[in-house]
Amino acid sequence: MVQTIRLANWYDLSPHLNQTLDTQKYQTSFLGLLLLMAASVGKEEEKGIIGRVYEKGFPVIYKFINELPAERIRSQLGWLTVISWKYDGSSNHGMPLEAENQKMIALEDTIEDRIERAGILQHAYSRTGNNLKELVYYIHDQEQFLEAFNQALNNHPRYPIEIKFYQDKEWGDFQGLLNDFSNATNK
Repeated sequence: MVQTIRLANWYDLSPHLNQTLDTQKYQTSFLGLLLLMAASVGKEEEKGIIGRVYEKGFPVIYKFINELPAERIRSQLGWLTVISWKYDGSSNHGMPLEAENQKMIALEDTIEDRIERAGILQHAYSRTGNNLKELVYYIHDQEQFLEAFNQALNNHPRYPIEIKFYQDKEWGDFQGLLNDFSNATNK
């Protein structure tokens, strides 16, 4: 289990640095990498990373565990699933305003509590910034995911999101993110 640190009155932290499976590739410069969380689960210690990059002059915050899951988990989850939420952050340095950010947190928490804990998906990373929030997961089956997603969110307001699926049996997208952050410096 991952403990998420919420920075006081700041932004929920989310994903998508290296879209190698799509045609876009973000040009980023690394400002820093902050090791802000660690959770102990039994004898194992999970390493959480909160990192910041810049895209087109805007800060983008990433949240992820700094290692690939075990091969037995990866081999069962071959679909990269990207939930995108575009917003207008022009008055807040590309970040969502508080009210919209609270809705994003509600969405992410529901996915974690109702879908991830049911074993339907594995969180890869999340990103927030440059007018885009992305929640990125790996799943086994698109129909199973969508059914669980719709059921988990049936009492929520309709969110302005788009969901895309990419076949990524090798977890190349997530490995690319790990590679991109492996040379970042702590600041």
